[in-house]
Amino acid sequence: MKKMILMMVAMLSMTTAFAEDENTNAVANVEAYKMDININKLADALNLGDDQKEAVENIHHVFSTEMTYAAQYGNADRDAMVKNAINTDIKRMSRVLNAEQMKKYLMLLNITIYNRGLNK
Repeated sequence: MKKMILMMVAMLSMTTAFAEDENTNAVANVEAYKMDININKLADALNLGDDQKEAVENIHHVFSTEMTYAAQYGNADRDAMVKNAINTDIKRMSRVLNAEQMKKYLMLLNITIYNRGLNK
């Protein structure tokens, strides 16, 4: 009887430890898809005018929302949604930014995606 109780306690402990690890990974995974940035710093880095800054802020808000939605789906759907969100963001930004600004924006976007582990 004592062995059975100890076995049950050990199994529950192991199950809890595994579940805790999965939950932590899921939270970290969702956090990677949050694309909240400081628009003022981005505007300074890209040397944006007032109209450009407002347009970039709106485009980025849509991109951030699309990435948040992507984090809630399964892996196959998520990858397609992330790819679509990035491509749409690049198309929209290319209408607002000039060639030099776009080059710098793409560099910043690529670094952000790479650092968050979203490049697949």
